[in-house]
Amino acid sequence: MAEFYDAKEVEDKFYKIWEERGYFEIDANKNIRKDGRKFCIMMPPPNVTGSLHIGHALTFTLQDIMTRYKRMDGYKTLWQPGLDHAGIATQNVVEKQLLAQGIKKEELGREKFVEKVWEWKEKSGGMIVHQMRKLGVSPAWSRQRFTMDEGLRIAVKKAFVNLYEKGLIVRENYMINWCTHDGALSDIEVEHKENKGKLYHLRYYFADKPSEFVVVATTRPETYFGDTAVMVNPADERYKNLIGKKVVLPIIGREIEIIADEHVDMEFGTGLVKVTPAHDTNDYEVGKRHDLKFITVFDEKGILNEQCAQFKGLERLEARDVIVAELEKLGNVEKIEDYENQVGYCYRCKNVVEPYISKQWFVKKQIADDAIAKVGEGLAKFYPAHWINSFNAWMRELRDWCISRQLWWGHQIPVFYCGKCGHEWADEGDPTQCPKCKSANFHQDPDVLDTWFSSGLWPFSTLGWGNGEELKNEKWFDGDLAEFYPNNLLITGFDILFFWVARMMFQGENALGKLPFDDIYLHALVKDEQGRKMSKSLGNVIDPLVSIEEYSADVLRFTLALLAVQGRDIKLSDEKMKLVRNFTNKLYNASKYLLLNESKFANLSDAKIETKLGKYMLSRFNECVREVRENIDAYRFNDAANAIYKFLWDEFCDWGIELSKADKGSVKELGAIFKEAMRLLSPFMPFISEYLFHELSGSNLENASSIMVEEYPQANERDLQIEKTFELVIEAIVAIRRAKATIEQGNSKIPKAFIKLNGNENLTEATNYIALLAKCEQIEFCDDKIENAARDVSENLEAFVPLEGVDMSAVIMRLRSQKTKLEKEIAKLSSMLNNEKFVASAPQAVVEANREGLASAIQKLEKVDSELVNLGAAD
Repeated sequence: MAEFYDAKEVEDKFYKIWEERGYFEIDANKNIRKDGRKFCIMMPPPNVTGSLHIGHALTFTLQDIMTRYKRMDGYKTLWQPGLDHAGIATQNVVEKQLLAQGIKKEELGREKFVEKVWEWKEKSGGMIVHQMRKLGVSPAWSRQRFTMDEGLRIAVKKAFVNLYEKGLIVRENYMINWCTHDGALSDIEVEHKENKGKLYHLRYYFADKPSEFVVVATTRPETYFGDTAVMVNPADERYKNLIGKKVVLPIIGREIEIIADEHVDMEFGTGLVKVTPAHDTNDYEVGKRHDLKFITVFDEKGILNEQCAQFKGLERLEARDVIVAELEKLGNVEKIEDYENQVGYCYRCKNVVEPYISKQWFVKKQIADDAIAKVGEGLAKFYPAHWINSFNAWMRELRDWCISRQLWWGHQIPVFYCGKCGHEWADEGDPTQCPKCKSANFHQDPDVLDTWFSSGLWPFSTLGWGNGEELKNEKWFDGDLAEFYPNNLLITGFDILFFWVARMMFQGENALGKLPFDDIYLHALVKDEQGRKMSKSLGNVIDPLVSIEEYSADVLRFTLALLAVQGRDIKLSDEKMKLVRNFTNKLYNASKYLLLNESKFANLSDAKIETKLGKYMLSRFNECVREVRENIDAYRFNDAANAIYKFLWDEFCDWGIELSKADKGSVKELGAIFKEAMRLLSPFMPFISEYLFHELSGSNLENASSIMVEEYPQANERDLQIEKTFELVIEAIVAIRRAKATIEQGNSKIPKAFIKLNGNENLTEATNYIALLAKCEQIEFCDDKIENAARDVSENLEAFVPLEGVDMSAVIMRLRSQKTKLEKEIAKLSSMLNNEKFVASAPQAVVEANREGLASAIQKLEKVDSELVNLGAAD
């Protein structure tokens, strides 16, 4: 066995072997499969433009743990991988590349541009898939799908036409979120951030009294050209006499009426607000209520139009200061104040989003009704459970979903318009004529579908639904849909609950009459060790690929699993990864010790466990298996990982290995148990567990099967009596060590130690373990207290180390010195905490720290006093 474990060499070599042998595919575990067991989980398809970040690493690690666990537990297992075409992001990438060459997409035309995007996708897209392999994930790569592959392209058309014909997809004029660069956005594609802006107080003069005016407050003066009213609250006594009067818009001279509406917040600004129905979401509703005119003042690119007088041609945000300067010049600005508000930004390009009236395609909110009802019936379970409340609250407030996007890259909307008879129809195929008048003079809608529409079909379109014959027997097979839909489990970040999870819920229910998942596990965010979100500006971003390079994939995976507490953010740090790296070193060193004593070890199923220590370790292992299985089944990944960690480090390595030095006959048995523990560890740390399993078997992966397609350990019956015996053995060893430490004999071998048991247990046959590990030549059991001895009292026994022949003067001097220091510390802290002024004025954290310090000092003093009493040196 090599002196050190070379993770880089092992991980690259093993992954290649696993993939080449087809271990990730559905049929890999045929030899251990059990009837009726099926498991399917969908990979959230990462963007084709993406690279592996720490959030991905968490999602894929947890998914891989579940997949490997189910595969080893005899389930017919499918982890479906794939990539999302990422409409806006991908188009932006390719557009920038073309612009760098001096080419605009409009010069190429739609068809040629889309060809360029496909070229980019084949050459550079999907880098994240190669990065994921470094993490050791095991999806069925042969089935990898792309949201615009031929099969899924047909499925998207089928889903659209189905909803169109049911009246659940409509094309109407709505006020939507509009990015002047990327076009229409759904509500959840808008990121709202705090903005330090200005509040402009503008004077609008009365039409019948040009010398008098009202002052309206606005954060967006460039939109005033679209004002069609000024509004006050009908309950506002200040302005009741103004309702019905008319004021004049500066520069353009248009008269508008002062109206009353309860929407107005009397505390905002002056209590008078301008109404711009075509450029404000709330004003849009007011405009409909009061039958106001809707005037659009800029085009889709944000360029001011003819409604804006001499400012026509300016970009909306750049025009703001120019317009305000002109209004000041004309005496129409009362004042300008600093003002903080929330502003919406495009989630892709970070451009300021505008409310904008546009004719777009929408999915009606009624599509979600059945899904909401079934979730309410408990037909899908959320983990943590509280997420069902967020899901239900959002779904209750669901609005019609804008699904058209002004892009060239994506699924072009399958709706056609006849130029001759005006007929509109949706078609799953590629029509050659109008179905109504047979004319060939028709065109397809130029917009594409929102990316989330196609990814909303992911749990079933990837299984062949709507694919026709495309990619059949290559990426999907007959029976897949029946076997794997609904999917058993979804694991993803809570932050895409409404982007993606909700979409899949109502798309799946609509298409197949069943919710797409039995269980939905939503993990929290990965943050830095201080609990801050990772960002480039803070310089606290943890790159999973860098972590894998430095620590190994196993270390990163196990660290994430240990920290994945349901409902809590993960605070990741180098320090935590170093601790797990120490764990891998511990496992490696344990294997080296075992192999120093035996050349190889049998599988546990073939081994005879006959020694007391072997039976003890096996019993503890069975309890560990029970805990791990119970926690994985409940998606408590941290508890499952902790159970393995504690057994292997605390019980097996710290005690099993040490105790075996007193019973060499147990080493064979411990090796078999350790090998079985590597199977238990395999879903979490697949590389080192595989490596150590083969080292201990006298084999290697190149010429033997992998443990990843062998059976996962079962929890067998425990031997509680042998566990009790060894608990007392360990307690006795620790007690003697502590007693020796009080007289500074910790590392010395002593002639004798006494043990007084509180119960009726008999440890006489276990004295060899106690003597060797406590470094005593002789262990003797007693019924009474031993005089003139260092004493340690624990829960079930007392240990005594005779003082005969030991010079205690230095020990007593040290203890008395400690006592003096502790008494001074207690007096100081007590004085501070008894000072009411200090307690009232000091920060709470300081007061609490002092209280904790006092409690600790008192506890230490009690221990020192007890040791002095034991040594007969009490004052």
